[in-house]
Amino acid sequence: MGAARALLLSSLLAALPALALEPLNDAALSSVRGRDGVSFDLSGFAMSGDARVTYTTPTGTSLYAEKFSASRSDNPLPFSDPYKLDIVSGAPGLADVINIAFPRNTSADQRWQMAYDWGVGADGVTREQGSVVVKDMVFYGGGLQFSTPQVNDGIAFGAALRMDIGQLSFQPRGRTDATEAMVLSGVHIGGVDGNGVFNNSPWMLANVASQPAVINALTDETGPRLHIGIDWPDPRYGSGVAPAGGIVVDNISFVSPGQPAVDLGSSRIGSIQIQYLDIKFKH
Repeated sequence: MGAARALLLSSLLAALPALALEPLNDAALSSVRGRDGVSFDLSGFAMSGDARVTYTTPTGTSLYAEKFSASRSDNPLPFSDPYKLDIVSGAPGLADVINIAFPRNTSADQRWQMAYDWGVGADGVTREQGSVVVKDMVFYGGGLQFSTPQVNDGIAFGAALRMDIGQLSFQPRGRTDATEAMVLSGVHIGGVDGNGVFNNSPWMLANVASQPAVINALTDETGPRLHIGIDWPDPRYGSGVAPAGGIVVDNISFVSPGQPAVDLGSSRIGSIQIQYLDIKFKH
């Protein structure tokens, strides 16, 4: 019976019409668009290590940062508010865009803790300068964009940011000793309205179409050099006006062993715009 059934199945398959596979031309391929991107969560993320990043100037002096550590606390429902990565169509005439959207984090459950050490080197002497410690850093939405620059080579990018930091501390005695420090408590960054009041939206520092930022290498008479910039607002793809953001620090203070704390109070920039930025590192 088994052999008879196999023979009958083979006969039926042979009788079915063949499904032809035809190659797609460039026009057909370019019309294909994915509707779903990739979502990923960083639940329970933690990292630490002894890696060091050093920038050395043409004169031989250097600045380094090392021993980075980071961890994140999470909301009660894992993967309920993930990061989202999509490839979306660019503005008319521009390349597609890789878009990374940060979690909305409306309840501020996702909180980052970070620290790193830093120092300088000059005349053959390397000196540790202490640590930078970040506590309860919270991102509310915003994200990153990456694409092809409209001119020249490199990487075009955009960024939107709404962020709170519980405490940013500069500690010369190291990350475990906060007895001497400059402390910024309650740092808030985000978009503002026309009156300089936070409007609960991210501050768009750059956009790949309307005000693109770029990282590339430019060559002049001294040779190639690293270049980081943000272009002027482009009215072809937006309002032609740079978005406004605000920065507030609830309290700035200095503490030192055996000395009374020096309290400088709060600081506020009600409205700030990045009209143009051009940074070129010396070769």
